[in-house]
Amino acid sequence: MQSTIARREFLKTIGAGALAGTTLGRGAPLAHATSAELNPDLRKKPRLLASCCAYSYRELIANGKMTYEDLILKAVELGLDAVDMTVYYLKSTDPKYLDSLRHLAYKNAVTFSGAACGATMVQADEAKREDVLRQIKNWVDVTDRLGAAHLRIFAGDLPPGVTMQQALAWTVETMKAACDYSAEKGIMLGLEDHGKITNSADVCLEIMQRVNSPYAGITLDITHFISTPARDAYEQIAACMPYATVAHIRDQWDDGKLLDLDRVWRLFAEAGHKGFMSVEYSPPEGTGEPAITGVPKLIAKVQDLCRKYSSV
Repeated sequence: MQSTIARREFLKTIGAGALAGTTLGRGAPLAHATSAELNPDLRKKPRLLASCCAYSYRELIANGKMTYEDLILKAVELGLDAVDMTVYYLKSTDPKYLDSLRHLAYKNAVTFSGAACGATMVQADEAKREDVLRQIKNWVDVTDRLGAAHLRIFAGDLPPGVTMQQALAWTVETMKAACDYSAEKGIMLGLEDHGKITNSADVCLEIMQRVNSPYAGITLDITHFISTPARDAYEQIAACMPYATVAHIRDQWDDGKLLDLDRVWRLFAEAGHKGFMSVEYSPPEGTGEPAITGVPKLIAKVQDLCRKYSSV
């Protein structure tokens, strides 16, 4: 799922400059340490596996031209290790339906790299925060039924009149409680760096340290960090690596400029990351190819990079 790097090894990997000004520099994520991760040989071995978010095919799924059963078979056709089940498009959460998807995936040796819900934790109203927690718990149950071990969640945007400290407090409060629940089922919660309060590594790392749970991590959607004069987006990706869970992969930044994917993969490999690199095909509106041709092309890039940098 993820590989945590001891602080000394992590500093050797990316350099102390990448951590300047972050809360990470004041303490390693000790809650994530395991006996396996403390073995230096295992810690340095990257395991980078190719996956695809169902969201990549959202238009086809939403208009009925593709089902989740089709998605699983598409993974076989494209040689993927896994698919990420964006729950927006599940036709049902009935246990029999979820069991059928799990069974079909097993029969075709396709793993579910995780699930992804849209719950956002920055809610000023206490009753709404309680409802968001209920939603997350529900999607944890769905994730568990599918046989996956990771659920993506959001913090959200900053509403008018709300301070960043208030937003962080609500996010930490909700995520702590959600992690307590997900831990009972062995499911990681990955906070995606998507939304105004999580578009910097500093904020993501502060949330992780305050939640302080081995079941809390960061779903690294690599295109959403905003570069600053002190640190560019690549350095922010590197700073979050000790908490990285599933990575969501696009090849363009939010402004449409191309990423250096090779550089991104080097960061994951040098960190000894172990996880799924999940294609999230979402070119800026009005650009790019249709998913039916664009997704396989991006998957091919991801597979090439995984073969180049992974130990498996």
